[in-house]
Amino acid sequence: MSAVPQPETNYQPMREKDLAEVMAIEEAIYEFPWTLGNFRDSLRAGYMCWLCREGPELLGYSVLMNAAGEVHLLNLSIAGNHQGRGHGRRMLLFLVDNARIAKAEKIILEVRPTNSGAQNLYHDFGFRKVGVRRNYYPAAHGREDATVMALEL
Repeated sequence: MSAVPQPETNYQPMREKDLAEVMAIEEAIYEFPWTLGNFRDSLRAGYMCWLCREGPELLGYSVLMNAAGEVHLLNLSIAGNHQGRGHGRRMLLFLVDNARIAKAEKIILEVRPTNSGAQNLYHDFGFRKVGVRRNYYPAAHGREDATVMALEL
């Protein structure tokens, strides 16, 4: 047991002033990152954009669109140096709880078939494969399909 107090993980709405930090993570962990414009547009459209912090440090972020009883998880990312420590799992739990509070009936998302870690996380939460979007993601050699997953709430 450590006597050193550990910073508490907290979730807060993403703001325009946070985008430099968000972009630093996005560009570090993805070969084909979202653009600053993608994040700005999401904020301006009123999407549910969340940050996950431990003390002042940004661990990750998410972007969700809520429409017609469905939440579409557009982006869930954890900084590379914080991956594998349960932060993605805790953030997903936070997002699922918020989708329920928002009275959503379902959460849908796309994930790269090559991203087995994310697919396993979503599967553990009860997400099921419901389809494939052909040529959805940019890839090093053309395009990559997306696996579409859904969670009934």
